[in-house]
Amino acid sequence: MFLQLSHTQKPVYKDSSELVSECYRITAMFPKDEKFAMISQIRRAALSVHLNIAEGCSRRSETERIRYFEIARGSVIEVDAAIGIAIKLDFCKMESLCKMETLILSCFKQLSALIGK
Repeated sequence: MFLQLSHTQKPVYKDSSELVSECYRITAMFPKDEKFAMISQIRRAALSVHLNIAEGCSRRSETERIRYFEIARGSVIEVDAAIGIAIKLDFCKMESLCKMETLILSCFKQLSALIGK
């Protein structure tokens, strides 16, 4: 944020930031008794996406960079899986998740391209 490094201009970095915000917005509507369970898990996973992209971009070694992007992609999958359970539990409705769906798909595709798989 303060450093204004080149990775902050990458579309995947911007999308992951939006994903974090969207996860916070959606989970704010979950039952309060999920505060230390599903809410926390989804928020931490979303933040992990964003932070691992940032850290990966700072690595000089391509092998290290790819590893951080793989971790970020795994966290995208984690958010997706948790949201699937939240829908089954009626914590949220599919109709309210259009932006999240777009962001999850976008982050997954962009990270996969950066990883090369």
